[in-house]
Amino acid sequence: MEQQIVPGISVSVSGQATVDPVMANLLFDLAIELEGPTNLPVDVEHVLAAIVLAARNGELAPDKPLKSNDPALVEVLAVHVKIVFEQFGGNVGMDD
Repeated sequence: MEQQIVPGISVSVSGQATVDPVMANLLFDLAIELEGPTNLPVDVEHVLAAIVLAARNGELAPDKPLKSNDPALVEVLAVHVKIVFEQFGGNVGMDD
């Protein structure tokens, strides 16, 4: 059974994220948006990890669609992207 993190992104009990294909452009756009405030080489996997962390922290509503041009969202995700780099060296995928 999967839990919806935000519209278009779900996570299984084992922690495997499922992303609807329509979310690809949004994740890419957010990665570009997040490179500035984080000063890090952000990719879509970092954005996805940040979204999951923010949702688990109660900072994102499971029923509110994400928008790449939302400054508040970028601010929240920037904090989590930095955490991903600090704690995991930026390695978030199974093949990293």
